[in-house]
Amino acid sequence: MELRKLEAVEKHMSKCADARKLGDWKAALMEADATIVSGADFSPHLGMCKVEALLKLHRLDDAQSNLLEVPKAEPFPAHCSFSGIACEAYTYFVKAQIEMALGRFENAVMAAEKASKIDPRSNEVAMLHNTVTLVARARVRGNDLYKSERYTEASSAYAEGLRLDPCNAILYCNRAACWFKLGMWERSVEDCNQALRFQPRYTKPLLRRAACNNKMERWAAVVSDYEALRKELPHDKEVAESLFHAQVALKKSRGEEVLNMEFGGEVEEVYSREQFKAAMNLPGVSVIHFSTVSDHQCKQLSPFVDSLCTRYPSIHFLKVDIDKCPSIGNAENVRVVPTVKIYKNGTRVKEIVCPSKEVLEYSVRHYSG
Repeated sequence: MELRKLEAVEKHMSKCADARKLGDWKAALMEADATIVSGADFSPHLGMCKVEALLKLHRLDDAQSNLLEVPKAEPFPAHCSFSGIACEAYTYFVKAQIEMALGRFENAVMAAEKASKIDPRSNEVAMLHNTVTLVARARVRGNDLYKSERYTEASSAYAEGLRLDPCNAILYCNRAACWFKLGMWERSVEDCNQALRFQPRYTKPLLRRAACNNKMERWAAVVSDYEALRKELPHDKEVAESLFHAQVALKKSRGEEVLNMEFGGEVEEVYSREQFKAAMNLPGVSVIHFSTVSDHQCKQLSPFVDSLCTRYPSIHFLKVDIDKCPSIGNAENVRVVPTVKIYKNGTRVKEIVCPSKEVLEYSVRHYSG
């Protein structure tokens, strides 16, 4: 039984190394997992191979989380190698690539130097060390030129770095900043798209792309970018306000009425019938949360309504305590709390009794468009 396990480990390990050499990263990832399942469950180099494969597949978040789970072997066994690289050197080899992808170029250089010292005979390690060093220099040169407002030269420096590391999201984002300063919005958007292709949750290129689309008055694209940013930065007031102004501009471009639309941010408490009627007649969408202080479900839903108010700044959010204002509750025929009603341009379009958070957000998102 032990012999069969060892044979399975050896078979999958060999396939993993072959896939890595061919650049077949999906197969390398699959075979690394198969090797670990077969019994090699305390192998640092297999763990690092998974990290490298995830990085090459542009799954940076997964690569980082897997890096934290790689087993530690101190000291590394003598003469241990993987895919032609000494195992200890391979761990630094992969770490250098991770640091590069994250834009921590100085750390990447140090990791590559350690890999070179541990395994000076590996051509693959030597090539990475050279590449990392040159890319880091190009990035420093680009940054210095950018600070000196020599944007065309800075873009060329970043391009030199990208020639050596064509999947580096940070360098694409930096070059996009140069194009933006030069008023070349389309080229800036293209580089932001490339940065997001390699790091989908990277907020800087999203912000830059939104700014470029704003300059070109592509309001639907601006709204889309700021909505994506709201998911990544839910408590950022500047992003919330930018989203609101983009939504107003989009409505204007479609010929919709935008009179008296103001940036929100807080749930407005309603104290009188007059205040309630005035709120109902506001242009756009209004969401009213009917509740009581004593109800447990209302207490649970209320903070969530507050968070929706921040995330959907173009919508008016109001709350009515039907114990304090029974006349409004009676007029609106509210018998059960919590109840949420959604109005659009003075007309009720939705009523939800005891809504779940998922249903409520779906409805708010649906009517916010």
